[in-house]
Amino acid sequence: MLIKKSNLYLLAFPIALMGAVDMLFAGIARGYGDEQVLAFFEPGLAYLIIASFFLLAGKGFDPSKIRYRDTLFFAVITWVLMGLLGAVPVAFVTHVSVTDAVFESISGLTTTGATILTGLDLMPASFLLYRQFLQWLGGLGIVIFVVAILPMLNVGGMKLLRAETPGPMKDEKLSPRIAHTAHYLWIVYVLLTIICALSYYLAGMTAFDAIAHSLTTISTGGFSTHDASMGYFDSFLVLLVADIFMILGAISFALHFKVWSRFHPAAYLRDEETRVFIIIIAVFSIIISISLINAYPEMGTLSAVSNAVFHLISFITSTGYGASGFTEWPVALTLLLVIAAYFGGCAGSTAGGNKIIRNIITGKLIGREIRRLIHPSGVFHIKMNNRSMSNDIIGATLAFMFISALTTVVFTILLMFTGLDFWSSLTAVAACINVLGPAFGELGSNFQPVSDAGTWMLSFAMILGRLEYFTLLALVLPAFWRR
Repeated sequence: MLIKKSNLYLLAFPIALMGAVDMLFAGIARGYGDEQVLAFFEPGLAYLIIASFFLLAGKGFDPSKIRYRDTLFFAVITWVLMGLLGAVPVAFVTHVSVTDAVFESISGLTTTGATILTGLDLMPASFLLYRQFLQWLGGLGIVIFVVAILPMLNVGGMKLLRAETPGPMKDEKLSPRIAHTAHYLWIVYVLLTIICALSYYLAGMTAFDAIAHSLTTISTGGFSTHDASMGYFDSFLVLLVADIFMILGAISFALHFKVWSRFHPAAYLRDEETRVFIIIIAVFSIIISISLINAYPEMGTLSAVSNAVFHLISFITSTGYGASGFTEWPVALTLLLVIAAYFGGCAGSTAGGNKIIRNIITGKLIGREIRRLIHPSGVFHIKMNNRSMSNDIIGATLAFMFISALTTVVFTILLMFTGLDFWSSLTAVAACINVLGPAFGELGSNFQPVSDAGTWMLSFAMILGRLEYFTLLALVLPAFWRR
C-alpha cells in the first residue's frame, strides 16, 4: 500500500504550495481590482487546510526509509494532483468545463503551452499572470521545489530528483547535499527569469508583459498574455530577446551554475550536448530561412530570417511561442518544426522533446554498428564529453526513443478515432508529448476543436511526456504494486 505516512507527508507540500500560490493571486487580484479574489482565495484556503491534515497524518515518518518505488509514486501523483488543483481557478474565472480547465492547468504546469482559451487580451490581469506563473512553477519541476524546501530529505532527495529530472543521466550532483543542489538550480532559474524580464522591458514590453513573458520564456512554456502571442508586439528586438532566453532555458541548469560559478563561458561550447544543440539550431535555421525567402519573397530577407530563427528556436526548445502566420507555412516547413520539437533541448533543462543527448547517443550507436560491419574485430566505445557511456544508459536511451515513437503512433490513431484528421492528430500529439504547445491543421489556433475524450488523452500525454514515459509507465505494471 503506497498511501502511507511518507507519501501523505510529502504530498502536503505541493498541496500547500498550490494553496500559497492561490492566496498570492487572490492578493494580486485584489490589487488589480479585477473581481477575481474569491476565485483564488476559496480554493487556496481549502488547499492549505487539506495540507495541514496531511502533515498531521504523516507526522513522524523516517525519510531514510523512502524507497525509489515511493518516489516514483510521489512524482506521478504530485503532477496529477497539481494539475487538478490548478484547474479550479481556471474553471472559476473562465467558466469552461472541468475537462478544459484540467487541460489548461496541466498544459501550464507541464510547460506545454497548448490552450483552449481565446480572448486572452480581455481577460483579468491576475488570471493571465496566474497562467504564466503555473508554467514558471512547473518549469524546473514541482518535485525539485519540494526537495529544495525539505532539507531532511537529503537521504531520499536524490531518489526524488531522479524520478523527475529529464534526461538519461540523472545522478550528477552540484553539491554533496541534495537540498543544496535543488537550491542552486532554483537560484539560477530565478536569476535568469529576472534578467529576461529586464531585457523584455528594455526591448519595449510593458512591465506587466515583460514579467509575464519572462516566466514562460525561461520555463520554455509558451503561454502569452495575448492571443497573437509574440506577434502582438511586432518587434524584432522582442523576438531577439526571446531567442536568447529560450536557448538559455533549454540548456542544462546544472551547466549554467557551473559556468557562472567558475566564470568560464567557454565551458558551454566544451559541453558536447550544448555544442550539438547550437549546431542543430544553426542548420535548421538556415534551411527554414532559405525556404521562407523563396516561398514568401515579399516578406523580405531580414523578416524571413528573424521568423525562421524564432520559430525554430521556439519549437526545438518546446516553448511554443508564435510570431506570425507560421501555421500557414508550407507543410514541409511545419513538418521540420515538428521534427525539431522531437529533438528537444538539453537534459537537465526546462525544455521538452527527446533531449539532444539521446539523439547524440542514438546517432553514435548507429555509427558504431556501421564501423563494426567494416571492422568486425574492432572494439568501439560510445562516449559523451570523453566519458564512456554505460550499457545501462545506452539501453535506456534506445528504449526511450522506441517508446517516444510508439506513443506518437498510438495516440495519433486514438485521436483520429475521435474525429480529427491525421495532420491535426499527429501535430497535437507531438505538441503534448514533447510539451511544446502549438499544433497545426484544425488546431492551428487552439485546441478547442478536440473532443472531451481527446482532451483527456492529451492531458495524459502531457504528463507522460513531462515525466519522460518511464516514471509514469512503471505505475501500470502489476509488479510495481506488489509488496
